[in-house]
Amino acid sequence: MSVNKWIGIGNLTKDVEIKYTPSGVAVCNFSVACNERYKDKDGQQQEKVEFVNIVAWRQLAEICGKFLHKGKQVYLEGKFTTRKWQDRDGNDRYSSEIVIDEMQMLGSKSDGQQSSPQPAYTPEKPQRPAQQEPTFNESDSIPF
Repeated sequence: MSVNKWIGIGNLTKDVEIKYTPSGVAVCNFSVACNERYKDKDGQQQEKVEFVNIVAWRQLAEICGKFLHKGKQVYLEGKFTTRKWQDRDGNDRYSSEIVIDEMQMLGSKSDGQQSSPQPAYTPEKPQRPAQQEPTFNESDSIPF
C-alpha cells in the first residue's frame, strides 16, 4: 500500500490563467510560495520559501481562475506528480507538480475579497462504485 497526498498552504505567485484542452476541458497552472519559519542552531529566526507548481482540472480549474489572484493565500490538497517531456533539442525534461483536488481560499476580507463566504471546492466522494452513464441517441424518444 502506498500514499500520495500533498497538503499545503501558500500564497499565489501570479494570477491564474485558465486554458482549455482541444476537447474543452478546463485546466489551470499556477504556483504558490510556501514559507517555513524556524530558528537556526544559533537561535536566529530564519525563513525558507519553497515554490510549488500547482495544476487544477475541470470545475476546480474554473473556480481557481475565477477567484484566485496573485498574493491570495490558499489551502490545497492533491497528489504529487512528475511529468516527462522533451525540449526542442529532444532532451528529456521533467517537471514536478501537485495536481490538486481540493482548494480553500484563506485570508481576510481585506485581501480584496467580497463579504460573501469564500468558495471552497471539495469533490463529492462516491458512495458506491461509478456506473456507466446511459447513452442517448437522437432516434430515442424524449419522454416529455
